[in-house]
Amino acid sequence: MQYLPEKPAHQLLDSEEPFDLPRFLRTLTSHPGIYQMYGKGRRLLYVGKARNLKRRVSSYFQKQRHSPKTLAMLAQVQRVEVLVTHTETEALVLEANLIKRHHPPYNILLRDDKSYPYLLIESGGPFPPMRLHRGTQKKKGHYFGPYPAVTALRESMVLLQKAFRLRTCEEHTFRNRSRACLQYQIQRCSGPCVGHILPEDYARDVSDTIRFLEGRSDEAIRNLGERMQKAAEHLDFEEAARRRDQIAALSKIQERQYVAQAGGGDFDVIALLQENGQWVIFISFIRNGRQLGGISLFPQHAEDLRGPDVMAGFLMQFYNNKTIPGNLLVNVLPRNSAAITEALISQAGHRVVMDAPQRGPRKRWMAMAHTNALSALRQRGQQASAGRRRMLLLQEFFELPELPQRVECFDISHTRGEAAVASCVVFGEDGAMKEAYRRFNIRNVTGGDDYAAIEQAVYRRYGCLKKEGLALPEIVLIDGGPGQLARAEAALAMLEIDQIQLCGVSKGTTRRPGMELLHVPGCADARQLSPDDPALLVIQEIRDEAHRFAITGHRARRAKTRQDSELDHIDGIGPKRRIALLRAFGGLKGIRNAGLEDLQRVGGIHQELAQRIYEHFH
Repeated sequence: MQYLPEKPAHQLLDSEEPFDLPRFLRTLTSHPGIYQMYGKGRRLLYVGKARNLKRRVSSYFQKQRHSPKTLAMLAQVQRVEVLVTHTETEALVLEANLIKRHHPPYNILLRDDKSYPYLLIESGGPFPPMRLHRGTQKKKGHYFGPYPAVTALRESMVLLQKAFRLRTCEEHTFRNRSRACLQYQIQRCSGPCVGHILPEDYARDVSDTIRFLEGRSDEAIRNLGERMQKAAEHLDFEEAARRRDQIAALSKIQERQYVAQAGGGDFDVIALLQENGQWVIFISFIRNGRQLGGISLFPQHAEDLRGPDVMAGFLMQFYNNKTIPGNLLVNVLPRNSAAITEALISQAGHRVVMDAPQRGPRKRWMAMAHTNALSALRQRGQQASAGRRRMLLLQEFFELPELPQRVECFDISHTRGEAAVASCVVFGEDGAMKEAYRRFNIRNVTGGDDYAAIEQAVYRRYGCLKKEGLALPEIVLIDGGPGQLARAEAALAMLEIDQIQLCGVSKGTTRRPGMELLHVPGCADARQLSPDDPALLVIQEIRDEAHRFAITGHRARRAKTRQDSELDHIDGIGPKRRIALLRAFGGLKGIRNAGLEDLQRVGGIHQELAQRIYEHFH
């Protein structure tokens, strides 16, 4: 079922007639569907779903009592579009897809659209590996998860390696090994690549690993105990000692886990909580009776909503691109819970039960999730206070009339002019806004010209924000002195942007931390604050983050550039012909010195291509 056009709907309205709201309301259908509200510049403001489109959309323009948030939105609405669906369930799914795609400013938004990692034990072959896996589950094998974070999964993999010693290497490494790797030396791999374990013994280790991950840990330990006893009876004491160590490792893992007593199965335990106008959602993942950890999410634009509405928006967005377990435990049932459950079942392809637990182990899980949600909310409150203090310090230093909501900083990184990359980091009251970070590969600039690089990065950044009608920062920091600052000013002048407070941050004559010079447009002399000045510490923190982000981007670009071959830039040369040429002439120098006839003797190199190669090097 495909509803989404190639382009967003607001980009398809260029040639349409002026919008007539009364006429539009009269022609609305009573079928279910979704409605989209657009503002100035064809900006999508809000996406909603309705069981009855005519009744729901008309209520916005006929009711007199609305929340301040809704009134602010309606004041900007210039056009409304609807899409009719067969059922309310289809409307729910479509609404979630559109919100994920366009992030309308008046919808409940979740900063969480990534896929979670799984532990994969592949099937097929005598020595299947154990891997970390993200994305679609196309590979054959057993998937366990999802884990709330990669760090939690890697920790589990290390413990499983110690217990079962399955390999984790890639296939090409496994096939080409001539001696055992470090993992074998530290007893985290049984060395199947060099024949240190028989296929049938490795298969038993795989089976025991799967049993353990499926929650049958007692069965796995019992099996290992039998193998230990058997080895001891055959006087193979080294093998018996290995099995003993495996049992000890598994017992240690068991101590770290809470084993469920609720009949097994997979559960997501979802606790929704509000305090001081801020909502938090904590999701605890339980798979096969084993606690895999949890995550906290903080919905945006949900201040004026009630719990059932927030839960409804969360469920449809969160599970839009994730595996849905068979059981969802919630402390607040969502609005239209029956329709949402039906939509989740259609997405999952299996039975999904949503319930608010009242007793037993499931209620204890919910109590623990509620405790974690409260803890995350209090911690976020402390961070918000720190972020607000950070912004107050910058407001005072730059003498701004209002508290800044957004601060950005630029830095340039390159190696003697090679692979120059500009970074732009963003800070708000909540600290670093990493989803808003941007990198720019500097193009058509003389290597090492940091002034031109800063000008290009600033122009591209704010040209894009201005074109899309997005909010501009109040403060922009530039890592550099008067030269870089002047070029940033020139870029903003070309864009006719004059409401941004610029500041250059240079390292000073000694280049020591705490001795930075701050260059502000309109001030003849640079300012130097004391090393322990709170405002300087904030500026240093933001500048250092921009520096880190630029260096990592530059290193990645430089590594990619150095892996390229000069042959890749010749039209008609692909991987096979490149390998054939390098083998025939022993390297790039031999190809460069080869004549036309020599080039044509290589398989796959015809006369025209040989001429092209020759002309490229001459």
